[in-house]
Amino acid sequence: MRKQFITACLYTLVTTVLLGLGYPLAVTGLAHLLMPAKANGELIAKDGVVVGSKLIGQSFTGPGYFNGRPSAAGTGYDAANSSGSNLGPTNATLIARVDQSVHAWQTREAQHENAHTNVPIDLVTTSGSGLDPDITVAAAEYQVASVAQVRGLPKDQVAQLVKAHIEPRQFGVLGEPCVNVLELNLALDAMAAQRK
Repeated sequence: MRKQFITACLYTLVTTVLLGLGYPLAVTGLAHLLMPAKANGELIAKDGVVVGSKLIGQSFTGPGYFNGRPSAAGTGYDAANSSGSNLGPTNATLIARVDQSVHAWQTREAQHENAHTNVPIDLVTTSGSGLDPDITVAAAEYQVASVAQVRGLPKDQVAQLVKAHIEPRQFGVLGEPCVNVLELNLALDAMAAQRK
């Protein structure tokens, strides 16, 4: 019995060191060596200051910015509290929130030619993590007219900016083309600054 106990303790110690320390350190080191940007969270800097991550959404509330998906994570885009709303599709609270979001988007876009088109679903529903940094191409294009008007930029110039920021499907087959909202808004700020 004593020999089995010692063997079990040694086995636990060895596997803890190998799999709990050695393996994670080796994988982390390899990731930093082969793809340092991804290993460090794909941070995005503006003028030498980190303004966000390509992997985590942010709240953009100004009318001169493209908006991302709504977030149910904590108070919104809270990486420490990542989660969806867990509300089912027939839940009255969810239906009321989506209806309110659709009405807000229709009001915002009322004076533009897309006022009578359906609001893209990702602009009114949260993602599973609540941290989604991307929107569909349709959601970005839906916002072009209002963003261009508020910024005083030509609509076709803003549309070209969206087009330039479309990320294709992963490996050509996974997911759908999308637009990273933070990168698009930073490019929009840069475009507006050049016009001044």
